[in-house]
Amino acid sequence: MHVVAGVLVDGAGRILIAQRPPGKHLAGMWEFPGGKLEPGETPLMALERELDEELGIAVDPLSFEALVRIPWNYGERGMLLEAILVRAWVGEPKALDAAEIRWLDPRDIDPAMLAPADRPILAATRLPPHYPITPPDVSADDAVALLTSALAQGERLLQLRVPGLPVDALRGVAARVLPELRALGATLLLSRDIDGALAFGDGVGVHLAASQLHALDARPLPLSQTVAASCHNAAELARASALGCDFATLSPVHATASHPGAEPLGWPRFAQLAEAASLPVYALGGLGPDDGMEARLHAAQGVAGIRGFF
Repeated sequence: MHVVAGVLVDGAGRILIAQRPPGKHLAGMWEFPGGKLEPGETPLMALERELDEELGIAVDPLSFEALVRIPWNYGERGMLLEAILVRAWVGEPKALDAAEIRWLDPRDIDPAMLAPADRPILAATRLPPHYPITPPDVSADDAVALLTSALAQGERLLQLRVPGLPVDALRGVAARVLPELRALGATLLLSRDIDGALAFGDGVGVHLAASQLHALDARPLPLSQTVAASCHNAAELARASALGCDFATLSPVHATASHPGAEPLGWPRFAQLAEAASLPVYALGGLGPDDGMEARLHAAQGVAGIRGFF
């Protein structure tokens, strides 16, 4: 089943969510408006029709922008949920086919209130186009300086990964940047350190190594804290989704000096894996900020990197 969902964004950056009415599957939960494609329809045609029927607004499909595609299973029923950004429309949205509609800042939406398949869409609306990762061979003071500089340059999602430093030193780095991080509404992910992320709370999450995915049987942090995972193949992406990770990195797209023996995926294979994943995916491996457009064209949320950013 192919389903399309519209993510309406107003001038203040708020997005619209709709509550499923009584009598429907997942009644009472919230979702992004949309519905199933009818025979002969393209996703854009279907979304134009659905937004007219559900919200009473007229939209121009030429203004739509692809956000993310989410393969999902509800029991035995499988579907492909295609989310599309909508920034312009005619008319005032009304709850014609929902119990209620609300305009909310994406950061203020509790993922638990959304239908499970819609949670990755919310994650995609919150995630920025860049995900810088600290170099592996710097001191604690250098790491603080690099993170502070990245925040000043507008980066809002960062990973603290310095394998040569002990855990306590890395937590000390996080503590030093935490006030600025929270003031800016940014997020810092600690590499592998679940306990550290739990101790810091809001603004700090964890980036799981691929080896950690199968050692866990549930999401290691509450929904209010970000969980990401390093993935290299379809099985790891599926496991990250099953654990409820908010996003994954998929690597290496190109050959890198840090992993000389790893076979590069290349863009075609990356796109194949990312499109089949049930969560947003960042492209990683030999990439920098200038590769953002290419990454988006190949189904990526954005680009992640080390040397390309620092």
